[in-house]
Amino acid sequence: MAAEATSSSYVVEYLDGPLEGQVEHRSLVDGAPESRLATIAAVDGNESVFWYDLVEQRDFDGEVRATFAFDAGDSDPVTFDEDDND
Repeated sequence: MAAEATSSSYVVEYLDGPLEGQVEHRSLVDGAPESRLATIAAVDGNESVFWYDLVEQRDFDGEVRATFAFDAGDSDPVTFDEDDND
């Protein structure tokens, strides 16, 4: 018997950008993942707002998983100083 996705949450997978490779759980909205996410994260001690757009959603073993891509144009700028990260 196949498992049905009956959860009220889904797994977010960040494809790229500052949150690349991270995952988190979010609540489904009207039974589906959001099409666009705003996430606040600290980069080098500064809080920034990052926007991500839904690329793909799928059912994996009864769990909804959604992949999101970084929208650099709408997000706060992020600078990375290699000299500070030796």
